[in-house]
Amino acid sequence: MNDHIQPDGSDASEGALEHDHGALGDAEFAEFMELAAEEGFALEDVEGAIEAAGHGPLPVLAVVGRPNVGKSTLVNRIIGRREAVVEDKPGVTRDRVTYEAEWAGRRFKVVDTGGWEQDVLGIDASVAAQAEYAIEAADAVVFVVDAKVGATDTDEAVVRLLRKAGKPVVLCANKVDGQSGEADAAYLWSLGLGEPHPVSALHGRGTGDMLDQVLEVLPEAPRETFGGGIGGPRRIALIGRPNVGKSSLLNKVAGEERVVVNELAGTTRDPVDELIELGGVTWKFVDTAGIRKRVHLQQGADYYASLRTAAAVEKAEVAVILIDGSESISVQDQRIVTMAVEAGRAIVLAFNKWDTLDEERRYYLEREIETELGQVAWAPRVNVSARTGRHMEKLVPAIETALAGWETRVPTGRLNAFLGELVAAHPHPVRGGKQPRILFGTQAGTKPPRFVLFASGFIEAGYRRFIERRLREEFSFDGTPIHISVRVREKRGRKK
Repeated sequence: MNDHIQPDGSDASEGALEHDHGALGDAEFAEFMELAAEEGFALEDVEGAIEAAGHGPLPVLAVVGRPNVGKSTLVNRIIGRREAVVEDKPGVTRDRVTYEAEWAGRRFKVVDTGGWEQDVLGIDASVAAQAEYAIEAADAVVFVVDAKVGATDTDEAVVRLLRKAGKPVVLCANKVDGQSGEADAAYLWSLGLGEPHPVSALHGRGTGDMLDQVLEVLPEAPRETFGGGIGGPRRIALIGRPNVGKSSLLNKVAGEERVVVNELAGTTRDPVDELIELGGVTWKFVDTAGIRKRVHLQQGADYYASLRTAAAVEKAEVAVILIDGSESISVQDQRIVTMAVEAGRAIVLAFNKWDTLDEERRYYLEREIETELGQVAWAPRVNVSARTGRHMEKLVPAIETALAGWETRVPTGRLNAFLGELVAAHPHPVRGGKQPRILFGTQAGTKPPRFVLFASGFIEAGYRRFIERRLREEFSFDGTPIHISVRVREKRGRKK
């Protein structure tokens, strides 16, 4: 999980909380800034990089409304480029699509959704489900209404949905191209969502005032949804394909029949929370519905089930990914692993039905794990049998190992000593006659560990993977994704 941050001279830390230095204390931050100044970095760039890497996920703004009211056009206006597909007919946008945006120095994510309609079937129902999940996962919502048409029954239904969700809402009265449309927008006070903001997403009219209001309701940083508060039980999500044995595993660790188990795939529809004591510690296990295939290809209850599973992973701290050892590792297994990694959760791989495998199958399974799951070679692995309870005692130590890696913090001084030795022993390859160097770095956050490295030039992806691998070896980041951002020193002209 790496990305490059190119310098743009902007102060990304504007609007941040005072003394918000990621995981760095004030003294460590001051020492780090001195080092950055000595290496010729602009201090505002360094502060912005630490804040961007340190706060974890950005606040999320969902753009919702019924079909063909101009949601994708508005999203393009917010992000400042034409990325969302726009066509003058309803239903072009189907999946939730996420973009990164910035306004008045603050960064946030924008989720473009398909049109929401009540009492619809088939793919339209799936689109509606995507919009509902976007609202659930968002920190604030822009509700787009066509001011020319006025409030419809479907708009009223969306209002009820928004009230039930309890999220801050900014009402956007779109397609107001001039003074004559202002009166149309005023009629939307009747929706009971406060002041309608008259906007022309197509021409940009009024979007600045609307975004100012969005910043008023968006949190500075997103709420951390996982965990049960100080001293609360740690949340463990059991995820995997249908019929892989998630419910059986939950019953076995609980020591009783807590959830329904059936050979028919898809018995579990909703995530089920269970408080279970293991190893003298109480854990909150979440048994989730099996994830079958690509979300937008699913139908009906399966579709809603996979969305709820994704939400359960977002709220968990550890994802225990259950894989059927008796079958070949599938694309769906890999997709589930990727979902957990992208969510930034600690990960444990549990291979079920181990008691049914003969020596030949175990041999080939080992080869499959090497080739198909190489991207999570760092994840603790347990071979279990949910039916017999075999090796179930190894599950908690694996979870604890993953959590420890997920929460590990490396002091800046120790990290830079390690980076100095690493760069001296294994310098970056020369490219185009130049040899970029990692100059220094810091760990800006945890859960998962997030690093920001400062370099003299572009660092290739292969070398960043090498750094990640050595970080894991040196500091025991077992069971957790690592995010590495690289800030390249900007070339400065000579002062006259």
